[in-house]
Amino acid sequence: LQRMRAARKNAGLDTKPYVPVVTISIDPGSGGCQVARQVADRFGFDFLNREIIKEIADSVHINPDVIENIEKERLSGVEDLIASCLRDTYLWPGMYLEHLEKVLYALGEHGRTVVVGRAANFILPPEKRFSVRITAPLEVRIENVARIFSVPVAKAKSRIKGREEKRAAFIKKTFHKDIRNPLYYEMVLNTGFMSIDDSTEMICQYLEHKYDI
Repeated sequence: LQRMRAARKNAGLDTKPYVPVVTISIDPGSGGCQVARQVADRFGFDFLNREIIKEIADSVHINPDVIENIEKERLSGVEDLIASCLRDTYLWPGMYLEHLEKVLYALGEHGRTVVVGRAANFILPPEKRFSVRITAPLEVRIENVARIFSVPVAKAKSRIKGREEKRAAFIKKTFHKDIRNPLYYEMVLNTGFMSIDDSTEMICQYLEHKYDI
């Protein structure tokens, strides 16, 4: 975060009008990461996806792989106890959430950032974020994952369903919300009917209109 602040200052971004963090929640295989990257590139915003893992790891002096495992497995309860006994260095999911909140709150103060996932739209207050949900029909997402990762359709479907279930369970348990509920987002885009570029354009046009970027 200190590096980001320094880079912003050098680029003169710290003197520009405030624009909330753009949080992008995605369904696996929807192309949401690509949309998020294109939005960030269009405006010169910071882009954070997996980079948040390193920020949290640095703040608690722990191996980033540990954070990644927590994000992948969404450990809790008895699993936490077992994991803490098996690993020399372990970060409890409650501590992970605490540090995740600190990173996101810091980003919220500065704005002009695109964040993919990490429950950012449920953590940041409305005035600090513009929340987007990107989805597509399951069959379209399966086809995308099978093509991009060169895996059989059955494996692509299994990968998508597994990630969806873990993400939904994490949001439900932690925030008591349904990640799929469109009422939690200012904008919901379906890349099964819109191209990646058109989806990017929709977000950008809204930001340009509302925040005079």
